[in-house]
Amino acid sequence: MDLATTEAVPAPTTEGERLFDLFRRPQGRSRPRPDERAALECARRGELDIGGGQVVTYTWGTGERPVLLVHGWESRASRYAKLVVRLLELGLSPVSFDAPGHGESDGDGATLLDYGAVIRALHRAHGGFEAVVGHSFGALALFLSLSGGLETRRMVAISTVPDFAYLVDSFTAHTALDARTDRELRDRLDRELYPGEDMWTRFSVLHHAPRVRFPLLLVHDENDEAVGAEQAERLAGAFGDRARLVVTRRLGHRRILGSPVVVDTVARFLTGSEPAGRADGAEAAAR
Repeated sequence: MDLATTEAVPAPTTEGERLFDLFRRPQGRSRPRPDERAALECARRGELDIGGGQVVTYTWGTGERPVLLVHGWESRASRYAKLVVRLLELGLSPVSFDAPGHGESDGDGATLLDYGAVIRALHRAHGGFEAVVGHSFGALALFLSLSGGLETRRMVAISTVPDFAYLVDSFTAHTALDARTDRELRDRLDRELYPGEDMWTRFSVLHHAPRVRFPLLLVHDENDEAVGAEQAERLAGAFGDRARLVVTRRLGHRRILGSPVVVDTVARFLTGSEPAGRADGAEAAAR
């Protein structure tokens, strides 16, 4: 769908259409929280034309040593407010955006391909990144972008969705779909959302693991209600010595981004003062 479309979206008429619509569209737009507004107000706002609609971008700092921050599903760039403040203190220049259908951007939804288009455009504008940070769906989009030319020296992946199949499996389990409706949903995703993309293979973190030749920090909460903590262990095992896994407690899937201990851990990693290799059993208690 054209991201610039402003007309009301027709209501789905069948159960299969309703579930497809539920899967592909954010269920509402989150608003900036009071403690996020100061960071947003000092950002330089820009716009990118992606798919015929405007995507809002945010940049901070001098432009030197840019760090790309990519939010997850039903989220927005402002969720990185605390990390933005810390990165500025370290002389880094945060860069972020509201994905289509999120935050202040146009549209009613976004795909991994939309995320990738924005990431590529920002990469061209900034000439590569000192580091990239992604949360959940945004982390998966970053891994996929490595095959599209994304260049970085370090990566942080928080609450990472391991692959597109995990998203669909979780959705079908949560909605208790019967086998026929499950097949219908997957067929529609193939035909309408990602035609010709081989999404069940290519849209996987592990598929792009060989391209990760830089230090990687994985952060995941042991009580994550959206992406099981076992997925972080799975990814850490796949990346071996290239990855460091930090497991937090009592933060869940969303609060983890604003946690002071997570912000501190990410900042130390990006400046090279946090060990780059894997640390089995490393834990950071929530504060």
